[in-house]
Parts: sequence; C-alpha cells; structure tokens
Amino acid sequence: MLFRVYLVAAWCALVAFTGVVMAAHGSNLFPVFFGDIAAGGWPGQFNADFMTLLGLSGLWCGWRGKWTPLALVHAVAAFIGGGAVLMATLLVLHVRHRGDMRKVLLGAQA
Repeated sequence: MLFRVYLVAAWCALVAFTGVVMAAHGSNLFPVFFGDIAAGGWPGQFNADFMTLLGLSGLWCGWRGKWTPLALVHAVAAFIGGGAVLMATLLVLHVRHRGDMRKVLLGAQA
C-alpha cells in the first residue's frame, strides 16, 4: 500500500511542478535540455544521465509488452513522458496484479 501512496503522491507532485514550469517557461523543453548537454556542465551531465534512465524505462515498457505495436507506443510514451508515464504504468500494474511485484515487473514472462 505504501508503494501505491508513493506513486500517487510523486505523480501528483511531478504533474503539478511540470504545470508550474510550463506556465513560467513554456513547453519548449528540448532546446534547453539538449543545450545543457551540449554545454558540457553539470546540468548537461544530469540530463544525459536522466536520458539513459528514460531509455531504460522505454526499453522495459517495450520488453514487458513483448514489442507489440501497443508496447512500442508505450515505450515511446515512457521515453518522452518520463516519470509521469512510468509511475502511472506502475500504479495501474500494481493494482491489476494485486501487488505481486513479480507480475508487475515481468508481465507474461512471470
């Protein structure tokens, strides 16, 4: 139950913060994101590290869905949507599989 509470709280906080940032700075994230990477400083290092985690998230979503067309869409959504997509996915799966983390993480491969 604590895992679900965390997912809901973290998702709400992330969505709210994203809304505040978008209201203040617009939705043009990519030039800032990749500009920081190109600059070669710590913000760019963080973004590069984060992008590898986004890639891992997308790969997991695709793999778990056995690379079906829907799984490919989910993988791209996870890569672009980040934590908001991954947390929503984990929450839905956690509820669907009644907290069985083996089934949540492995899907049909469990």
